[in-house]
Amino acid sequence: MEKKQAIVSYIQNISLFLLGMFLMFFPLVFTTISTNPIILPKMILLAVVFFALVLLYAASIIIEKSVRISKTPFDIPVVLFIFFVFLSAIFSVNRADALMAFVPFFFGGLIYFLIVNIAKDKNSLLFLMSTLIIAAVLLSIFSLLTFFKIYSPPAPLTQNFSPLGSMLDQSIYLFLVFAVASYCTWRSSRRSQSHEDQGLYIQDFSSNTSSSTKKHATKTLVFGLSSLITLMGAIVSIYSLLVLEKPLILPLETGFQTAFAEISLDAGRIAKGFLLGSGFGTYFVDFSRWKQAAFNQNQALWNLTFFRSSSFALELLATTGVLGFSAFIFIFVKVLKEVKRGIQNNMLFSLLAFFILAMLLPLGFVNQTFLFIILGLFAVNQGLKKQEINRFFDIELEIVALKKGLIAIIPEKSEKSLILPCILTLIIIIMVGTLGYFSFNYVTADLIFQKSLVSAAQNNGALTYQQQRQAISKFPYRDGFYRVFSQTNLALANALASQQPKDKAPNTLTQQQITALIQQSINSARIATTLAPQTYLNWQNLSSIYRSLIGFGQNAEDFAIRTARQSIALDPNNPQQYITLGGIYYQIQQWDNAQNQFQIAVALKPDFANSHYNLGHALEQKGDLEKALVQYQLVKGLVANDKKSLDQITSEINLLQDKIATNRTAENTTSNTTVSNKQPLNIDTAPAKLPPQTPPVKIPAPDVATRSSR
Repeated sequence: MEKKQAIVSYIQNISLFLLGMFLMFFPLVFTTISTNPIILPKMILLAVVFFALVLLYAASIIIEKSVRISKTPFDIPVVLFIFFVFLSAIFSVNRADALMAFVPFFFGGLIYFLIVNIAKDKNSLLFLMSTLIIAAVLLSIFSLLTFFKIYSPPAPLTQNFSPLGSMLDQSIYLFLVFAVASYCTWRSSRRSQSHEDQGLYIQDFSSNTSSSTKKHATKTLVFGLSSLITLMGAIVSIYSLLVLEKPLILPLETGFQTAFAEISLDAGRIAKGFLLGSGFGTYFVDFSRWKQAAFNQNQALWNLTFFRSSSFALELLATTGVLGFSAFIFIFVKVLKEVKRGIQNNMLFSLLAFFILAMLLPLGFVNQTFLFIILGLFAVNQGLKKQEINRFFDIELEIVALKKGLIAIIPEKSEKSLILPCILTLIIIIMVGTLGYFSFNYVTADLIFQKSLVSAAQNNGALTYQQQRQAISKFPYRDGFYRVFSQTNLALANALASQQPKDKAPNTLTQQQITALIQQSINSARIATTLAPQTYLNWQNLSSIYRSLIGFGQNAEDFAIRTARQSIALDPNNPQQYITLGGIYYQIQQWDNAQNQFQIAVALKPDFANSHYNLGHALEQKGDLEKALVQYQLVKGLVANDKKSLDQITSEINLLQDKIATNRTAENTTSNTTVSNKQPLNIDTAPAKLPPQTPPVKIPAPDVATRSSR
């Protein structure tokens, strides 16, 4: 028995150490070998630690022949929160994206239960809090060094670089940990003062009292110094945030509008949208679909796609619906109830600050995970109070006779069964095996895909193609991989076609290779629209591929128009979408249709020079030169501060005025103006265009959009 207890104690110590190391390194790790150098390494660390801890827990319950879990008032709210987020992902139209966002959230949520089941005493709690504060101190020192540019020149760092991905997330994280460290300093100083006062009234106090006083004084000094360093890091981070980075945060009114539109206006899934939102991690879909035309008047933000809402609470409402949002509020209410029972908790102010900030600001992955960390430490701290023993305690689960129910909570039992521990261990192994398999493939595919981007930058087309194909075969669920791969195939097809002499048709083998690459490009783009049918970027990408094939493939122009319209349906108030569709009509010389689309773009954003510029060219091609001149004059006023664009439009105005003067003396005289491709003024054109084929090559048509994405 003693040997078993020793082994279990050893497992507990290992688990506590792993958890502490996770808290220390979680906000700090980053790498350049993945497509997401900031977030993915943190997800990997979270997953590895999670798998290790649950397997250690499984080993301990097998050895003890009992399933012991810690009960807290937050168990049900946290479980409901995770469950509703999971349901939102399952019922999301962009299911693959939502599930990939849910898995790391699930790991973070279960970290709460691991914390409350691993930290059983004051020393364990102090260790975890210390590693949390050490992480903030290291992050603060790193921030100070980078801010004052005290680092090696080869390091790819900038003055406002943050290991958390943004200065906003870093400022929030450091502020929350500062609240913990400063409160610990205050509590420790009070205890130290209490011991000193006690010593003043005792003439012959023992060495134990003196030792305790020194211990509290040292603890106060350490916590105080940590608080100071963390505060300095937070101040530097906030300064960098406001002065250097100047974060682009979605206006609050747009966050409200998109959230309530998603839960009330999503045709075809009103009930699902109301209860479960669009799917966890897919706010960018809500933003593109529901933003209003008035958003285009914001000069700094109108052409951006936001992946986070104005605040974490509004993002939850949009992506997880009323159920997910209510579960989050349920956790907050439980915390407030604990506040009423007393404020003697080291994590209290940090936890309250988190919920306040969650209502006001967007939160990244690290801070979302941080919720479960500080909630777990808060629960452990509460459970160590003597007066809370009836609300925070351990329970033991056992398989008992069916007359008493299949599973019961029992105090002690001399003979313990392995049935329940084995069942739970089997469940843990299946979960770890399944999630581990997909997580490993996800990470491996990401690393390979990042290598392909490096190969592409080195202009190695063949290696880029091979690596992207390998990444997709490893993890075939990321629509972004298919988007990029479709463009890679199209680029390779264009490269082969451009290598052929202009006066000779390509040989049969080359023609087959070009056709195969084109087919693969279209199929990859179509798969992206199937995996994430509500992502307008996928339809926009497919449209651009069809547009490049006009003259090469059968019905390419019709397919390009159809997919461009689908992209518009998912991003209806973006003027650039209508410029793109108008550009397709312009390319196939349907001037009236092109004019209509450009006019919509002008109506959505009257101060966008390219809308007027494209409209002017469509009118010019129709022969309506006077109206075209009016549009060019508007463009001239809009680009008055851009010398290059001003020179370009002035030249075109002069040419058009000459044409008008000529037409007044000679009717029916027409000529085409040569259009410059200089930015920002340009006619919307296909990104690449293959040479025409006679007869055109048969190409796959786009898939039909799902009802909810129409």
